[in-house]
Amino acid sequence: MAIQPSEKLKKLPPYLFVELDRKKAEVMARGVDVIDLGIGDPDLPTPDFIVESMVHAVRDQKNHRYPTSKGSARFRQAAAGWCRRRFGLDLDPDQEVVSLIGSKEGIGHFPIAFVDPGDVVLVPTPAYPVYHIGTLFAGGETRFLPLLRENAFLPDLDSLPSEVMKRAKILWINYPNNPTAAVAPPEFFAKAVAFAREHGLILCHDAAYSEMTYDGYTAPSILETPGAWEVAIEFHSLSKTFNMTGWRIGFAVGNPELVAGLARAKSNLDSGQFGAVQDAAVAALESDQSAIQKMRAIYTARRDVFVKGLRSLGIDAPSPKATFYVWTPVPTGHTSASFSSLLLEKAGIVCTPGNGFGDPGEGYVRMALTVSEGRLEEALSRMRGIL
Repeated sequence: MAIQPSEKLKKLPPYLFVELDRKKAEVMARGVDVIDLGIGDPDLPTPDFIVESMVHAVRDQKNHRYPTSKGSARFRQAAAGWCRRRFGLDLDPDQEVVSLIGSKEGIGHFPIAFVDPGDVVLVPTPAYPVYHIGTLFAGGETRFLPLLRENAFLPDLDSLPSEVMKRAKILWINYPNNPTAAVAPPEFFAKAVAFAREHGLILCHDAAYSEMTYDGYTAPSILETPGAWEVAIEFHSLSKTFNMTGWRIGFAVGNPELVAGLARAKSNLDSGQFGAVQDAAVAALESDQSAIQKMRAIYTARRDVFVKGLRSLGIDAPSPKATFYVWTPVPTGHTSASFSSLLLEKAGIVCTPGNGFGDPGEGYVRMALTVSEGRLEEALSRMRGIL
């Protein structure tokens, strides 16, 4: 019998970071010392107090049973409290907060709750691939919104034709932005909320990098914008904030109907995150947040070393105000693919070609500051040898 995958699966592009891992493994198999600036996975350890909380929680027998897919009351209260202290939001933990098995899971499942075949989802590009992939799984159609340097990597909402808007259901935005590291001013959030309200859209904001900010910049929540509660849901992750990528824990907050829809979809698709992980996340959220300050100082130092080094090589690298990515134009004469291939094959450096995040990313590469300053300096030395 010839086994055929579903049409939805056939439409999926290869997941970008799986392909990067494959190429990296090929080079490492040749004995090359690879410096990985590709995937955004923090090299810094999860803070000790969070690990110790997890150790204690694992021994608690209440955590050995099924959790709820919505998340424990304690975790949802901690998430609401964190949002109150951080953004001034007054959230109902029972109606306006839902736990996630990492924000990727919530982003992927959200369209299942609200998108029908024929519905259009407005997705920025270049962007985190899961906005588009979740749309495909739900049977929706993606309309891509280019993020261009001349527009400060903000989508041009006014460019959308009326025939698209008649079928549009969801608008995705993501600031601080992955992969471009752009930040959005309050005026853009106000415009996005007004646009969503005018056209009856659900506004989804991926805020995974809200705490990875530098030079005195503070990222806002979309829910601080007047009118956002009518249309918006926001996705948060502890992965980057507390170096907990492998723990798979996050939460979504916002309009209670949107939160309830996501919770209902999740209740049919997963059984929630392990209670001990939720308990450890409570410790993180209720801490004094000094771990975040230390994390910011480390990434600021790495950014400054790396951006200065790239500029010394003649590469027009911007200095990001947020995220731990440097979204940099490739040298003259190169494409995204040719430059990333050159770095991997000749210098043992992994970076992500910008067009892997979408066609408007052509001409850029994304480099993650997820190695030590010493390794960044080694990467710069290797690049100096081949450019």
